[in-house]
Amino acid sequence: MQNTQKREKRTGLMVAIIAGLILVIVLLSVNISTITVTGNQRYSDEQMRSILFPDRASRNVVYCYLKNRFQEHETIPFVEDYKIAFQDPFSVEVIVYEKSVVGYVSYMSSFMYFDKDGIIVESANNKLEGIPWITGLEFGHIVLYQKLPVESREIFEEILNLTQILSIYNLQVDKIQYNRFGEATLYVADIEVILGSNEDLNGKIATLGDILPELKGRKGTLYLDTYDETNSSAMYSFKPKM
Repeated sequence: MQNTQKREKRTGLMVAIIAGLILVIVLLSVNISTITVTGNQRYSDEQMRSILFPDRASRNVVYCYLKNRFQEHETIPFVEDYKIAFQDPFSVEVIVYEKSVVGYVSYMSSFMYFDKDGIIVESANNKLEGIPWITGLEFGHIVLYQKLPVESREIFEEILNLTQILSIYNLQVDKIQYNRFGEATLYVADIEVILGSNEDLNGKIATLGDILPELKGRKGTLYLDTYDETNSSAMYSFKPKM
């Protein structure tokens, strides 16, 4: 009786081992065929696929799961992190969490990008499309992942405020230049926009959003420094450049 029970246990164990080996072999032969990418704006879907799944081995289900579960994620410029979610053995979704970038400054032949809190989040040799270049600031030694060390904190707060208002109105500018009085000038293609002081900033940017489509393709200077939200008449002028 005991011999029979032992044989049954050994047989059950062998069956379990064989089944496990078969499962491992099957899983090792299964490759991910569909990769969906969401949350990405800086990179195209194909770019993210080529970064995270550069070869056939990286698309293997077992390898992908173990690497994603136990290894550090790839370091990707302007990407805070990403998540790989399995939809089924053949499909995954890559969810990208991009860094929040509102502007950049030029520093020692590099472009230093900062977020809404003024933290330097990335250093790059190229200009990122859709992010304004901030000029006219006085700052000290820049360290990655620390606050931009500007001389005047008040001006820096205004920069952050302005970039957020531009984002609200979905306006992209190429450059924001500040003078020593803290007055801002925007550059949008061939249009120079004189904003002046930070008073009535929401109204100025709203007006800019209304005017820009009419100025498309033109060159010149738009003066919004005389804007007054208490005045119902249009408080701006445009001087074309010949």
